[in-house]
Amino acid sequence: MKITVVKGDITKIAVDAIVNAANNALMGGGGVDGAIHRIGGSIISKECSEIRNRQGGCKTGEAVYTSAGNLPAKYVIHTVGPIWQGGSANEEQLLGNCYVNSILLAEKLNAKSISFPNISTGVYGFPKEKAVEIAIKTVDKATKTLNSVTEVTFVCFDEENYQLYQKQYSCQTKKR
Repeated sequence: MKITVVKGDITKIAVDAIVNAANNALMGGGGVDGAIHRIGGSIISKECSEIRNRQGGCKTGEAVYTSAGNLPAKYVIHTVGPIWQGGSANEEQLLGNCYVNSILLAEKLNAKSISFPNISTGVYGFPKEKAVEIAIKTVDKATKTLNSVTEVTFVCFDEENYQLYQKQYSCQTKKR
């Protein structure tokens, strides 16, 4: 398993599946979600609308997928991260579920490569250091039994998140 951390724009990453930090309604909001919908084009919104009509959206911690439209990926895996409420509303488990369910869905799609943004650390207010720790530990554990997914990339849009991921990933690899 190859795990990397890069600083960049997830909408420009050429992988089989990119993960979108979506909202429950799959409507395309701000941040990563808005960029994916904007750059990916109307097909993503259309497919999200079909998912909403079929199942009412996506619950926190779960994941659904669409095609990637104009993005350089094959699929967009939409997952809904938890809104930070001080840690008393099962936020850590829900965030871990976002990563696990996204990876399991990528595996089902026979994706070889998947890239993740910094889920829930923007307007959802999840503490960044805690989110990074959960992301790396969860992905490391979840990918040990996979057949299809062989490459995971954490894509950090800003320097702060990039440094946090570099630091945590360095600590995690020393423990192996």
